[in-house]
Amino acid sequence: MKFSGLQKTSLVDYPDKVASVLFTPGCNLRCPFCHNWQIATAPKPPFLQEGAALAILKKRKKYIDAVVVTGGEPCMHKELPRFLAKLKDAGFYVKLDTNGCFPDTLQECLDYVDYVAMDVKTSLEKYKLLGANDTSEISRSIDLLKNSNIDYEFRTTIVPEFVTAKDIEAIGEITKGSKRHALQQFIPDDTLDKRFQTLKPYAPEIIQEFTATLKKYSENVVNRI
Repeated sequence: MKFSGLQKTSLVDYPDKVASVLFTPGCNLRCPFCHNWQIATAPKPPFLQEGAALAILKKRKKYIDAVVVTGGEPCMHKELPRFLAKLKDAGFYVKLDTNGCFPDTLQECLDYVDYVAMDVKTSLEKYKLLGANDTSEISRSIDLLKNSNIDYEFRTTIVPEFVTAKDIEAIGEITKGSKRHALQQFIPDDTLDKRFQTLKPYAPEIIQEFTATLKKYSENVVNRI
């Protein structure tokens, strides 16, 4: 595999663990609010090759507990399960971030991960606005995680226009019975669609209302705002 970058230390990407984060290039979706749009839509060299990445991580083993593989969309890469197996063999806790569009690859990865965070970005009917016309794969990934023995979370960034009260209800229905659902505040930073750089985020009290709604569907709702 190759990577667009490596963040040596993160205290927020893996719950309760110190992690390094690897970013895979490319993504099948085109979310206008994406912050990693440069590596998602037009990744450019130099890339960090797999061997070099593993060497860096092994040298940092006394400082970190875990490795997070994020993107872009990691599951686009067919070699991902093999790479995750190498991380496990090296003694790391492994977390995978995914958009859920590649359930076959995700299923292969479950033998080699300790935690999966899957983005549920909006209601299924709005996914076409993100570039996904067929949402059956996303539904498959949701069911796969709910029926697995892996620790996981679904997470939703609360982007105005894409996540309304109606969408939250729809998201709750498709993830019903989940272990954990995390709500994340939208930050109008460097986004793919520049219009979203000036989009006003929801007030905290609105997100609290969304949280109350999701509590009807998930065992544990976490606010990251």
